Amino acid sequence: MLLYVIESKGSSPGRQGFMMVVNEAGEMHGSLGGGIMEHKFVELAKEKLQGQQDRVLLFNQKHDKVAARNQSGMICSGEQTILMHRANPADLPFIERIAASLHANGHGCLQFSPTGIAFSEKIPTQQFYLNLTDEQNFLYEEKTGFKNELIIIGGGHVALALSKLISALDFYIRLYDHRDNLYTMQQNLFVQEKNVVNDFAGLAELVTGGPDHFAVVMTVGYRTDAIALKAIINKNWKYLGILGSNYKIAKLKNDFEKEGFSPHRLSSIHAPIGIAIKSQTPEEIAISIAAEMILVKNRDC
Repeated sequence: MLLYVIESKGSSPGRQGFMMVVNEAGEMHGSLGGGIMEHKFVELAKEKLQGQQDRVLLFNQKHDKVAARNQSGMICSGEQTILMHRANPADLPFIERIAASLHANGHGCLQFSPTGIAFSEKIPTQQFYLNLTDEQNFLYEEKTGFKNELIIIGGGHVALALSKLISALDFYIRLYDHRDNLYTMQQNLFVQEKNVVNDFAGLAELVTGGPDHFAVVMTVGYRTDAIALKAIINKNWKYLGILGSNYKIAKLKNDFEKEGFSPHRLSSIHAPIGIAIKSQTPEEIAISIAAEMILVKNRDC
């Protein structure tokens, strides 16, 4: 049984796009948001799997004990709508196409409707779409594949620690450095791409930017940081950050202003990068950067 959160509102613990699968033995993978509500739906899925019901079902859940109906058993406020679909042999071609697309780090469009599941290689323009009238009239679409992209410029110790953290999130990671045979680059098995460039100035042609694109600059020193930043500063970034001390960042911004770069553009850069938690080790610094990136990523949610 496939369980899917197709809509969420307020402080719902299960957000749009959360999913899980359950088999008759109660084995499961994924999450609807946890708690008593998730336990209830696991048991319901097991029960439904014992019968012959193949119809797509929708369940609205309100996280409020005073709600007149559809109480989830939780009190965190908000609500979510959960789709329940029993997988069947007719779904296999769609599942195989989705798996092949994900394996190739591609994108596509997952669809749910009253007739079941479908998949298209046509990439939707938005991450999620829902048109819901009732259980017999709805269409849910989701862009499959990585929803965000992270460009890491500089392959040192902090980049290695950050790559490990971010690899558990929904980011396609591209790593760039100008040093061949760098130990920390060799140790970095967490990114989708590792690239060695002759000159960071070439990043102007190699990276594109975009509404869901993040970039961090953490090269070996000030000179290469400046070259890399000049190459990408005018691209469209959801998040752009630079690793460095307050003194280094102040000097960099001052030098860039003297060269004619917009003060407004410079002020939009997260520098010094990361949330101020007095981090010291590469791992602590990576946590501070990842936290700031997550804050920006979810700012409009």
